[in-house]
Amino acid sequence: MSSAKGDPDFEQLLTYLKQNRGFDFSGYKRSSLIRRFQRRMQVHNLEDFNDYLNYLEAHSEEFHYLFNSILINVTSFFRDPSTWDYLKQEVIPRIIADKPNDDAAIRVWSAGCSSGEEAYTLAILLAEALGEKQFRARVKIYATDCDEEALAQARQASYDAKAVQAIPEVWRDKYFELIGDRYVFRHNLRRSVIFGCHDLIQDAPISRIDLLTCRNTLMYFNAEAQARILNKLYFSLDNKGFLFLGRAEMLLTHSNLFRPIDLPNRIFTKVPSLSFRDRLLVLPPLEERVFPESSARHIRLREAAFDSSLIAQIIIDSDTNLLLANEQARMLFSLSINDLGRPFQDLELSYRPVDLRSPMQTATKEHRSIIFPNVERHFPSGKTQNLEVCITPLYDSEKNTIGSGISFTDITHFIKLQTDLQRTSQELDTAYEEMQSTNEELETTNEELQSTIEELETTNEELQSTNEELETMNEELQSTNEELQTINQELHQRTDELNKANAFQHSILAGLQAAAIVVDRQFNITIWSRRAEELWGLRSDEVQGKSLFSLDIGLSVQELRSPIEVCLTGEADAQKLVLPATNRRGRTINCQIIITPLLSQDGDCQGAILLMEESPPI
Repeated sequence: MSSAKGDPDFEQLLTYLKQNRGFDFSGYKRSSLIRRFQRRMQVHNLEDFNDYLNYLEAHSEEFHYLFNSILINVTSFFRDPSTWDYLKQEVIPRIIADKPNDDAAIRVWSAGCSSGEEAYTLAILLAEALGEKQFRARVKIYATDCDEEALAQARQASYDAKAVQAIPEVWRDKYFELIGDRYVFRHNLRRSVIFGCHDLIQDAPISRIDLLTCRNTLMYFNAEAQARILNKLYFSLDNKGFLFLGRAEMLLTHSNLFRPIDLPNRIFTKVPSLSFRDRLLVLPPLEERVFPESSARHIRLREAAFDSSLIAQIIIDSDTNLLLANEQARMLFSLSINDLGRPFQDLELSYRPVDLRSPMQTATKEHRSIIFPNVERHFPSGKTQNLEVCITPLYDSEKNTIGSGISFTDITHFIKLQTDLQRTSQELDTAYEEMQSTNEELETTNEELQSTIEELETTNEELQSTNEELETMNEELQSTNEELQTINQELHQRTDELNKANAFQHSILAGLQAAAIVVDRQFNITIWSRRAEELWGLRSDEVQGKSLFSLDIGLSVQELRSPIEVCLTGEADAQKLVLPATNRRGRTINCQIIITPLLSQDGDCQGAILLMEESPPI
């Protein structure tokens, strides 16, 4: 089977699902996503993703099974009980305490709620903490998922006995109604739980949430999608809100958004918003102080103090001439005593390693300090030095600008430490992400195995049920076979009796000297005796089922209609008449005919019996 990594056919398949079904799986982890696709491909014996795309185009029902395979719905009531105990004892009381007003709304969001067990678990805990009356008045639980089939099951709030085993019996009896063999969450509390379809990547988040649970959902997404989702969850939470994650989700790489309240139980809170303004380091303006009459000793003292500063500093007067440069500045930029008094723009220092002329004018004009936080200075030897440069305007006692002071702080060591720290932090983040990814993969695999086990259990139950049905059908077929054998025996017996009756009838008819003809109520012939064949020359198979009045024999059959009708209507028991006729040998005879009704056991007239014989001449 083809590999999906870098496979354009796989990307085309994902694009097709997004365009035709609205599902964007590009943010899901490729390893897990590939396994789910390949599982469906194995079911249909397909080798590559292009074949599977063709199959999806031809069989729309496959989308249902594919999405059920990708959107693993593994959840339960009070999953990881210790975490729910912490939520009950620590988190929920804090949420309620932060809302002292009895009418203050409490908003909860269960993201990735699957079939609803987690949402109803939250409802139970909140109802226990608030009481049912306040719960109905104050709490709204928004339960969302992108699987419509799971949401439909969640809205029914109906679960079998196995699903509610984890719920303490006292709560099961209190919050569920037993209807048949199903446990149904109470309808009056169910109204506070609102289910809806929501895509964590594409859709806008729900706002002002006090408690947000998103357990074992993030682990199915890649790092980029996780970051996008976490930003939305951050926006969704209230400033004092709590985020509740699953065992496999750490948030170690997103400490700037959330901080842990209880890391083992995966309870986090929102980091308050910080100001994004750059804070400039502003040195207070120098105030001119009044000194006593300076002496040579005082002047040397001030020069020594300025010269011994560990930070390189220079002073530019109001005419933009270099007035002073301490020892650190002279050593750093190779300045000499001869450079003092020179125009600043004539010195290399004014434009290298950074142009200071224009910023110095700006600082003087706007009466503010200007800082270059990291200026790189490159030496011919290839060595690099990092400097923080600060330009500060200088004022006299009248607040008039009299010059500028420029300091150069060597931060090379700090930059190196920062770089090392950043690299170490990145390596640590990478290690944490790999560990988190591995943990999530294990959790995903575990949930897939659990899903597979549940499917196998369901299949086993279905097979067992089918086997029981087959055994029942086998017993029914055996019973039916016995009944058929009994009926067959009865049919054989009746056939024998019928054969005997027919033989007896034929014996009677053969023993009669007269020709016997039997017609039904429609005058169709049902019996034509051998004597009738001899008298009129027609065989029984030639006249069977035909109307008596359609026969062409040596007898005027139309004259028999009225007597027969008299017998059929019951106006007379028998009719006798003699008609001239010509027998089969062409001899003219007088035919004596006796017509009697053919009665059933109930006395109903079913036809007529005609006995015909040659009458002796008068």
